Order: sequence, then structure tokens, then C-alpha cells
Amino acid sequence: MGAVKSKRVPRAVREQQMLDAAVRTFARRGYRAASMDEIAEGAGVSKPLVYLYLNSKDELFSAVIRREAAALVAAVTAAVELEAPADRQLWSGLTGFFAHTAAYPDGWAVLHQQARTHGEPFALEVAAMRAEIVEFVTDLIGAAAKEAGCVGELADREVAGLGHALVGAAESLAEWANSAAATDVYGGEVRPSAKDTAATLMNLAWAGLGRMTEGERWSPGG
Repeated sequence: MGAVKSKRVPRAVREQQMLDAAVRTFARRGYRAASMDEIAEGAGVSKPLVYLYLNSKDELFSAVIRREAAALVAAVTAAVELEAPADRQLWSGLTGFFAHTAAYPDGWAVLHQQARTHGEPFALEVAAMRAEIVEFVTDLIGAAAKEAGCVGELADREVAGLGHALVGAAESLAEWANSAAATDVYGGEVRPSAKDTAATLMNLAWAGLGRMTEGERWSPGG
């Protein structure tokens, strides 16, 4: 009998395998130190095939950023409880964010650490994703202010600033939660749940926002 031919892997599946290997390599080696040889080996393919499918290391990195950014935005939006009050929507969206970054730490490392520090084309990809999340959070803060009958309503500029601040805090918390720095008082490693991390941020932000909606403002003179 003749040799049995191996089943051909569809191109779309093979590309995802390459991207999976690239995410791992970029996250652990860094963009500059990552080699196409290592990525090809991790995907179980030849280096020429990686170049055939994805053209260059830059284009491969861009494809990784786009895929991981889209997955993160999809996870956040899918987690949101659309019919809930604004604060519950924000909490559920944050929970989705922290759950995704914990489940895919390599993808988060590429977005949060690698892509933002290796040139404009890559940074712009991440900036577009971040702007989408900031817009979502800003809309929820504005909706919450209206639900609370905010005295005089928060100015658009103030709401936008709060949206950026909250997203920045979420990014820092995600990095902390995924790092060895998240240790308990006895020095043992601990990984807070996504719900607990989201609640931590809500306790910090929402209590203050509640006071703002009632017309309270902090000033240097007390």
C-alpha cells in the first residue's frame, strides 16, 4: 500500500497557530529579542512558511496586536450586563477585563508592555483599542451621573477625564494581579479573582463618583 497522505491543515488554522506561538514568544522574549526561528518552531512549521503567510516580523507583530486587542474588547463588551444600572454594567465590564487579562497574560503583556514601546505603528494599534474602551467607560460614567440626578451634571470634560483615569487604573491593576508582586501578608503568591479586582476598583472609583454626583468637590483648602 502507498503512504497515507497527512491531512492538510487549513490556512486559517495554521495562521492562528503561528499567532499563538508569536504571542508566547513576544511576551516572554520581547519584540526585539524574539526570533522568527523560535516562532516557527513554536508553531510547528518552517520559517519560510511564516514569512509566506505573514510577510515579515513587523507584520506578524501587528497581526498579533490586532488579534489580542480585538479579543480583549470583545471580552469586555460580552461581559457587560446591558439591562443593569450603570454601576453594575461598569462592574461587569471590568470583571470581563480582569478575567480576560488573567486568562491570557501573554496577550496582555504584548498589548500593555511590548506594543506600546516599539514604535508608532504598533502603539497606534493599541491606542485605538484603548480609545474604544475609554469611550465605553466614559459613556457609563455619564449615564451613572444622570441616573443619580447629578447636581448640575458632571461636565463633559470631567467625565472624559474620569473615564481615562479609570481605564488607566484598570490597566495598572491587571498588571499587578498578573505579577508576582501580588502577594499576601505572609509572602505567598495570591491571585485575586477578577470579581474581587473589579470590586477593588469600583470601591475606589464609584464611592468618589457618588459624592461628585451629589455636588461635592475636593479642593486644596478643604
